[in-house]
Amino acid sequence: MTRTTRLAIDVGGTFTDVVELIPETGALVFDKVATTPDAPARGVLDAFGRAGTAMDEVAMFTHGTTLGLNALLTRKGARTAVISTRGFRDVYLLGRTDRRTNYDITYRKPTPLLERYDTYEVTERSLFDGSVHTPFDTEDARAVARLIAERGYESVAVAFLHAYANPDHELRMREVLAEAAPDVAVTLSHELSREYREFERTSTAVLDAYIKPTVRRYLEVLEGELASGGFEGRFLMTRSGGGAMTARAAREQPVSLILSGPAGGVIGASALSRLIGRPNLITIDMGGTSLDASLILDSAPVSYQGAEFEGMPINTPSLYIHTIGAGGGSLAWLDEAGALQVGPQSAGASPGPASYGRGGTLPTFTDAALVLGYLGADSPLGGALTLDAGLAEEALRPIAETLGLSVKALARGIVRISTTKIMGAVRAITVELGRDPQDFALLSFGGGGGLVAVDVAHELGIPTVVVPPGQGAFSAFGMLMADVQHDFARTTVTPLASLEPGTAEAAYRRMEEEAAVLLEQEGFGPERRTTARMLDVRYTGQEHAVTVPFPTGAEDMAGAVARTFAELHERQYGHVMDDPLEITTMRVRATGHVDKPTLPRIGTRTDGRPRAGGIRPVFLDEDEQAVEYALHVRESLLAGDVITGPAVIAEHTATTVIHEGDRLEVGPLGEMVITLHHDHPKGMR
Repeated sequence: MTRTTRLAIDVGGTFTDVVELIPETGALVFDKVATTPDAPARGVLDAFGRAGTAMDEVAMFTHGTTLGLNALLTRKGARTAVISTRGFRDVYLLGRTDRRTNYDITYRKPTPLLERYDTYEVTERSLFDGSVHTPFDTEDARAVARLIAERGYESVAVAFLHAYANPDHELRMREVLAEAAPDVAVTLSHELSREYREFERTSTAVLDAYIKPTVRRYLEVLEGELASGGFEGRFLMTRSGGGAMTARAAREQPVSLILSGPAGGVIGASALSRLIGRPNLITIDMGGTSLDASLILDSAPVSYQGAEFEGMPINTPSLYIHTIGAGGGSLAWLDEAGALQVGPQSAGASPGPASYGRGGTLPTFTDAALVLGYLGADSPLGGALTLDAGLAEEALRPIAETLGLSVKALARGIVRISTTKIMGAVRAITVELGRDPQDFALLSFGGGGGLVAVDVAHELGIPTVVVPPGQGAFSAFGMLMADVQHDFARTTVTPLASLEPGTAEAAYRRMEEEAAVLLEQEGFGPERRTTARMLDVRYTGQEHAVTVPFPTGAEDMAGAVARTFAELHERQYGHVMDDPLEITTMRVRATGHVDKPTLPRIGTRTDGRPRAGGIRPVFLDEDEQAVEYALHVRESLLAGDVITGPAVIAEHTATTVIHEGDRLEVGPLGEMVITLHHDHPKGMR
């Protein structure tokens, strides 16, 4: 069987999205199935079934999952130990002394993933330059390994002092653990991060170890099921940093998957940005459980070195994604003061919103949107799930009666609160960082994005909203665009003026040779791989650095770095100084390039204007009658079609709402470009 089809599957908290690419025609097919939290692999296999393509016909399968993230959120990961250098047992639990909320007397540090009882020490010590201060004590290490085996740990993180400069002792500790505790999963800090900062490196190793058994079991089950179905193609997982990694690599470094689902949407947004000629975008991805906001600048995603989960650092490259608990399944509830709240709790995939008819009785954003008329029973979700307005009203009624409101007034309040929370997420990545939202277009996707995008844009003064084709499964589309990516780093704290070109060349060459071996093993020959050299540079004595491209071949290397650093520092921090510069880290990003799909162009209408398929009554205010919104089916729209609001555009995987005075035009790729009329922000009244 000739394998040609490519498939991407994104497992979210409520729905699993699937996109199928058929290379012969360039056609893209978008769909959804319910997520199966009790058996995650089953939901993926259901998505394969929905695609309708035999597994032996799939050449490449790219996958994103929130499995690791959910294990962290629910604290249902593996029982984990951490082994440190003797005298440094408390590095992980002490963390840093900085405090984000100086004046909040209710502040408590996030709950750690392990207790002091779970921390161990081994006699050994290396210095910052890699030299050995105290030799590795094998007998001491064996005693610790026996304790770990006896106490029933599933996973262990090894984080020795200065292992980034000399990993030998960590490697020897793994050998000892393999002898005394062979069933325990092992994470070595230097294999995740070859950078200084002991707490950040230890935290990264602990996070990886905590989710490793869970992710390993999942991938082993999934790979087994795929193999039994005849799948022999390439299996990739999207990384938090925006690229992809092989499933084999993901089993060994699952910490790179924590934000793998949201990353797919940002990758897709970057690609679409170039295709439609809009280099600067704010993205909002509203799924069933959460909303992810991010930025595209000059058609590239914003990335940074080191993410964070609930105050715990992850010292690996990551896309800049701001996540809040505001999804279609977010629950509406009353707090202790009797005030209405929405999220972050979610009805999830099971039982889901009350209107799904699967046993849910608590009110959600989806139920409110259905009561208002944003959603309707006339357009089944995913072509299979018909919403029940009666169940939605029944779920909202208890809170409405408690507050003395009509059901429709409560529904309007729920949607408004959700929209306000989303506005806060957008402000966090724009206004709070010195950027004006009005300088961007808003790219909206996810199953719920089109319901709120226009309202959010009206409130923030954003002039344009773009809705991509297949918006409900757009993150999965982005996964099809993800190249395999490996990041290498070596801490080298030295004045910029003292860095010798020969020394830099030798350091970069070693990392590139290591990258070439990995990519060759993963099936990427020299013609399909590239490397990029970078430096982390800062003003001497400062804490934070800026990553700049390394000027290979420049006659004045230091001068070229300094000029680029000044430009980037001005952009990121708003000022430059005359202080001397120093290098902290040398980096290499190695990329194995996959073939990129292209969005097919759609036909152009030749017979007049698009015709509405019906009318949907939408309640904008409880004191007014419902407003008639024209109901259009997106799949029937063609390039150049223009729709003026008020209107609802329903499609197979999502719904978009525009208001009076807004103008929607369909682009050549099927994207909907909505120009807002800011004198009529009807949706947020």
